[in-house]
Amino acid sequence: MAMTAGETKRALRAQALARRDALDPAWRIEASLAFAQRAAEIAPPSGTVVSGFWPIRSEVDVRPLMAALAERGARLCLPAILDRTTIVFRELLRGAPLVDMGFGTRGPGEAAAELEPEVMLVPLAAFDRRGHRIGYGAGYYDRAIARLRARGRAGRLIGIAFDCQAVERVPEEPHDIRIPEILTESGLHRFPEAG
Repeated sequence: MAMTAGETKRALRAQALARRDALDPAWRIEASLAFAQRAAEIAPPSGTVVSGFWPIRSEVDVRPLMAALAERGARLCLPAILDRTTIVFRELLRGAPLVDMGFGTRGPGEAAAELEPEVMLVPLAAFDRRGHRIGYGAGYYDRAIARLRARGRAGRLIGIAFDCQAVERVPEEPHDIRIPEILTESGLHRFPEAG
């Protein structure tokens, strides 16, 4: 019996995360620091709102990259989980307190301004060379991106991952949002619209 798209995604997610978890922790730190050197490849104009994320488990630590983008004039924000289906993006200011957002992540509290990101650094569990991604299964980013697009705020989407998280092919489902760029330790990869 053939697996459903959801079952296939669960299997691919588990395999990609196992490969990521197996990376040497010291290497992961060095690779994460090297992502900051890629800030020029992203290069949004000064004042652009860029959303990052607080790293969990063995994810790429995007904080050095976010700091490099801030040095280039970006306004930073992080996702804030409102409920089981919704995230918003709150401004990240140096020295402002961060609160527990669940799932091992942190973000600005309710007092922080809500922003609409123009560039989104998107976490993921797995991706293919067509720009299709597998998240962690809750759908927060797919819904947030769809909501922004419905308001005419398409923004630039850049997935963040290690090369070992690539898979042959991610099955597509109607709610999935394609990510046209993926930044890994080997560079910024752009994918054509087709596929």
